[in-house]
Amino acid sequence: MIRIAAFLLALLLLPIAMNIDGEAINRTELLTQVDHLVYATPDLNRGIGEIEQLTGVRASPGGQHPGGGTRNALVALGPTSYLEIIGPDPDQPAPKTPRSFGIDGLKHSRLATWAAKGNDLDRLKAQAELKGVSLTPVSPGSRKRPDGVMLSWRTTRPVDAVGDGIVPFFIDWGQSPHPSQTAAPGLTLIDLRAEHPDATRVQQVLSTLGLDLQVKQGANPGLVAIIKGPKGTVELR
Repeated sequence: MIRIAAFLLALLLLPIAMNIDGEAINRTELLTQVDHLVYATPDLNRGIGEIEQLTGVRASPGGQHPGGGTRNALVALGPTSYLEIIGPDPDQPAPKTPRSFGIDGLKHSRLATWAAKGNDLDRLKAQAELKGVSLTPVSPGSRKRPDGVMLSWRTTRPVDAVGDGIVPFFIDWGQSPHPSQTAAPGLTLIDLRAEHPDATRVQQVLSTLGLDLQVKQGANPGLVAIIKGPKGTVELR
């Protein structure tokens, strides 16, 4: 009886949310798909301060993105996920192309998008295109941590920008240590949801890509992350 009671209690404690039809769904699968959240800001120090004020945790330095004109700071959201705060890097010249995540046009910080875990991006790209979703060619990236360790990764994303950042890009860290291992600890991602004026279309693309993020009808597109930390459970948009 004790084992049965413990099992039932565990079921009750699983993260639960509602889908667009009002049905209860388990959020555990979605949270395993999240590699990181991207909090874009017009000023990195400002963004770091905003997250610290909201959650009670100050992000640790990440590193520069050479040629991209940006640098980041990180907070772990779990053992294999993290929050990336990214903004202009004053120590780099202005890049020839616009900075990532619409940073150049930002007046206020925002939860711009997210990255989903991937481990065979070439296969993912081929399968997605068979289902009618075109992904960009898989491309490499790298940056050096403050301790000198070089991180490298590969990414791909939908060719057509769908969902205003709600549909993520995919990232594979290969043999590099995951950034969450050295990011500032203290936060836990509890849930991630989205709102969009065309929720049905965005939900269809997410489902085609095998992603469990639920999209509700809303006047404005946006991601909403529910995060637990020293200041309790907070909402980040």
